Amino acid sequence: MKAEHELFELIKANYPLNPGEEFVSATGSKLRQEARKLDKRRKYKRFSLIATSLTICFMVISWIFLLGGHETISVAISAVGENKLVPAASQQEPLVYIYHTHNRESFIPELNVKDASKAFDETKNITLVGSRLKSALLEENITTIHETTDFEGELEGKGLYEADSYLLSRESIKKVLLKNNKLKMIIDIHRDNVPRKNTTIILNGKEHAKVSLFLSRSSKNHKENKAFAELIHNKVEQKYPGLSQGVILKDSGVKSADYNQDLIDKAVMLSIGGVENTLEEEYRTADILAGVIKEIIEGE
Repeated sequence: MKAEHELFELIKANYPLNPGEEFVSATGSKLRQEARKLDKRRKYKRFSLIATSLTICFMVISWIFLLGGHETISVAISAVGENKLVPAASQQEPLVYIYHTHNRESFIPELNVKDASKAFDETKNITLVGSRLKSALLEENITTIHETTDFEGELEGKGLYEADSYLLSRESIKKVLLKNNKLKMIIDIHRDNVPRKNTTIILNGKEHAKVSLFLSRSSKNHKENKAFAELIHNKVEQKYPGLSQGVILKDSGVKSADYNQDLIDKAVMLSIGGVENTLEEEYRTADILAGVIKEIIEGE
């Protein structure tokens, strides 16, 4: 270290650091040029960031209004916020179609009414249970279409009768089938109108809404639909004994007496709970059904 210090002192003595005016001027000019370049690069980066942000906003808005991508976007945004990947199901073709022919069926505890005949509502109704089932299926990577059309509202608007409900929902199903040829099952979700003691069971210390599966005898696909309904019942019973009340065959004289079950080999009318159940009890059962549906699809 001493030798290095002596060498440094020798250099200073022989080469004094007294730069001339020409050197100072040239150096200053060079520094100003570099400063301008640096400023340009900063401005360019700032412009690029703003331009990219505007482009993304434009694409999102275009998707929402032109392509109807609002639902997938909301899932993606939520996933980014939670540092999660968007489920692969959001990019797959739909496998399950959920709808509600009697979409305004609601629940006494949720509406604070006493009379079951008043337990109908335009917003707080059985469609919320369908939404829960769809969300649970998405978590299982099963893409699902959830039909939320107000069929009962359409009945009133067109002056039709309750017996015509299935004719309206039938048209929606036919349109969906034309666009989605990989659908594996169609589920019409209702709630029953019987007392709570008949529609509720305690599982793992929590109350759940019981399930009933209804089939029409007149459907041309009755054999296939019956096998599908029995498969659901058996899988539910294996894991949660008593939750399913079994498959119930129905005869009806109303229009579309097959309850749209002639349109596909795996169609069922699924009743989850009854008029005296709560939405929380309904949701618990919907989560269970999502796991059962996943098993059925994977088993094919």
